[in-house]
Amino acid sequence: MTQPLPPAGQPPDTRWPLAVTTSDRYAPELAQRARQAAAEVGVPYVERTHKQSLASMLADFAHAFIVMEAGAVSLVDDQESLRFSPGLAHLRVKQLDAGVHEDMLLRISGLSEGERVLDCTLGLGADAQVAARLVGPSGALTGLEKSPALYLLARYGLETLPRHPLACPIHVVYADASEYLRTLPNGAFDVVLFDPMFGRPRKSSAAFQALRRHADYAPLTQEMVAEAQRVARRAVVIKGSRYSNDIKKLGLRTEPARPNATVLWARLPGLAVALPPLTEGGEAPT
Repeated sequence: MTQPLPPAGQPPDTRWPLAVTTSDRYAPELAQRARQAAAEVGVPYVERTHKQSLASMLADFAHAFIVMEAGAVSLVDDQESLRFSPGLAHLRVKQLDAGVHEDMLLRISGLSEGERVLDCTLGLGADAQVAARLVGPSGALTGLEKSPALYLLARYGLETLPRHPLACPIHVVYADASEYLRTLPNGAFDVVLFDPMFGRPRKSSAAFQALRRHADYAPLTQEMVAEAQRVARRAVVIKGSRYSNDIKKLGLRTEPARPNATVLWARLPGLAVALPPLTEGGEAPT
């Protein structure tokens, strides 16, 4: 349910956890996009007046804002401003374009053209962008994100990127993966991906720290893994940190890795059942 707004221009009694606004250069199309985004996750839209600072809005209205800009989307709180960008995914896709097939997601998942992928922990969509390139225009990729802030950042941020001619679109869904998986039929996707926000005690970039502040920390459970294996026709791929015991708590055997690797991977078999044809628009069945 959308959080109620106070009278126009009047701050709420208690700051909201999250709200949506625009850049200070008002444009009707930006305002409409911001209203739509706010409604999708049930948070307030706050109209921004000319030259009104985000610092004052953070002090008065919300602990964090999704800010719609012309050609960009940002997540801003009182510590950092995180603007959506393709990040390292751009370089990984360029390597694939150049014929370099050393990407770990490709090596572990074996993704190929025409396959359907469910990314249960979309985050900022780095692996999803690579997977979309691997399965190509004839494939399909659905990304789930439970955090409202990260969902909006990825959902509208991905729209600002030019579509790669050899990649499928990324269909972003605001959903809890554990609930979403239970709604799917057996073998609905070829591959299911997980990269949960495990505890990572080592230092990281300011952008990643901003991501961590707004991420969902629900643990990956054995029940979720079992559901993913039911939904996956071919494989379930799980990515985790070497500096966390969470992946070991699931009883999973990790794939061989370099001694200095900071990321570990685990791969489990799926059901190996036949898939129904793609629906119009290239989306997997629900």
